[in-house]
Amino acid sequence: MSEIIETSASIHTFRNYRNRSRNNTPINESINTPPLEEEIPVSSDDKSVTEFDIKSIGFNINAKEYFQRNGINSIEDAFNIANILHANKSVREAAVIYGLGFRLHSKEPNKYPLAQTFLQKRLLCLLKAGVEPPRHEIDLLRGYNIPYANYIEGIALAWRENKGEEALKHMKNAYEEFHTGEEIDRLYFEIVLKSAPQLLDPTSEAERKEKIPNNLFMYWDKSPPPEILDNFAIHKNMKQFNLRIFDKEEATEWLYSNYGVEARSIFLNARNSAEAADILRVHVTQLYGGWWMNADHRIRDEAAADFMTSQDASDVFFVTGNNVIHTDCYGTIPGSMIGEDCLLSLYRNCYLHPVMFTAYKTGSGVFNRAVNRRIWRKIQGFNIKETLKIYDEAAFDKVIYKFPL
Repeated sequence: MSEIIETSASIHTFRNYRNRSRNNTPINESINTPPLEEEIPVSSDDKSVTEFDIKSIGFNINAKEYFQRNGINSIEDAFNIANILHANKSVREAAVIYGLGFRLHSKEPNKYPLAQTFLQKRLLCLLKAGVEPPRHEIDLLRGYNIPYANYIEGIALAWRENKGEEALKHMKNAYEEFHTGEEIDRLYFEIVLKSAPQLLDPTSEAERKEKIPNNLFMYWDKSPPPEILDNFAIHKNMKQFNLRIFDKEEATEWLYSNYGVEARSIFLNARNSAEAADILRVHVTQLYGGWWMNADHRIRDEAAADFMTSQDASDVFFVTGNNVIHTDCYGTIPGSMIGEDCLLSLYRNCYLHPVMFTAYKTGSGVFNRAVNRRIWRKIQGFNIKETLKIYDEAAFDKVIYKFPL
């Protein structure tokens, strides 16, 4: 199985990030706009929506449709349009509209989206477009939020100067300013994987040798369809694992018995079965250790099962091509440092951010954050006892099959 850990110092610079296909259809320019040929500086007090801004919107059909339907009458409109451009990889144009949103912002500290959010996203989009962020804009951002400025400077060090470990040290734990699972978690992890994989290693004199137990856990809330029942039967016959399948009733009682009222409460308040499974899995694997696998996933064959049970690390994760940790299948020891941190974020999100996007609230977001915190502790010189193994998407596909429902 191929590992994602590489020794190459090359860093993804996003130089080809922007869309090549643009729609240059003229946009509705009925609003009163100054005929400028260049962008107004973001530090300006001018709150005009300029011709330059509108042309930037017109590069993307979805952004253009939003503008024609709603205009830009608020910072929320600017934020929505910029996010559409960003999501469609029109990053240079997104930077312009994030800059517009910053100019339109009252700069009141409790006005959301926050002024510093516009500026941080603008500078990140400039980096993705291969443009060096203006020094005075980074300094302006630093006046609003120091970790945000460290984040942008760190990404610049990694992408533009290939100084990965220096970038991480400069960013410190800037990800703590964001919800779990946001882009900073993925980019921080990407820098580690591509240029500083040694930070995933334990402290040599404190290496922990405990092995992942050969337990396998799965969940289906109630009345599994035939294909899920067949999948359960296949895994019951795998001699490598001790399989335990939870349904909602058993999971509710198990959480109360082993973790108490709070665990049962957040499980029962889950918005859907996927979120409930997310909540259950971290508790189960943290107490017993072993492998978690979603019920619509299948271990491909005996060789794949042998691969899983032969792992000698404390925590084993697969990651997507976008540096997101697969939570549909992972292995861990009981009482894992990473698992403990996942529980911390999971409870915090359930209590403070109940409507957050599920993947950020209870899914991959809490795992990416936990791994990044482990990395930051290693940078600070803490002894890391547990070993960590990261495998890429190709390895995941060799081991696990996800079948359509």
